[in-house]
Amino acid sequence: MKQFVVPQFISVESKILGPITVRQFVLLMGALLLSILFYKFADFTLFLFLTTVNFGIAGMFSFGKVNGRPIHYFLLNFVQTTFLPRKRVWCKDFSVAEIKNRIEAKKNIDDEIIYSKPKLLEKSRLSELSLVVDTGGRYQGGV
Repeated sequence: MKQFVVPQFISVESKILGPITVRQFVLLMGALLLSILFYKFADFTLFLFLTTVNFGIAGMFSFGKVNGRPIHYFLLNFVQTTFLPRKRVWCKDFSVAEIKNRIEAKKNIDDEIIYSKPKLLEKSRLSELSLVVDTGGRYQGGV
């Protein structure tokens, strides 16, 4: 059988600048470009406020983690769970007659089911089956 090298740590992102990954670098550069736009088109106090908020959000998305996963995965899962729940609840009101019919149908089905005990295997049959399993199906004795 051939031996293969299985890659490990595939969920670890590549580092480009010290401890900063490509995703973090792009987010921080986007925040820097947005701050430059704030500097060009806003007065200084508004620029300081918007830049602080901008770098706060970019830093949160770059370095923030919830349960060891990046925060954007957490927010994506939160939005999906909030707006697209997996549990579908359907509440239908049944009349008394429908409930009685369902109970009677279930009783009839339960009466028709025949319960039987499985046959016990003999010791020789068990040892033969274990031999087939152990040999990977090469042993074809009395099977």
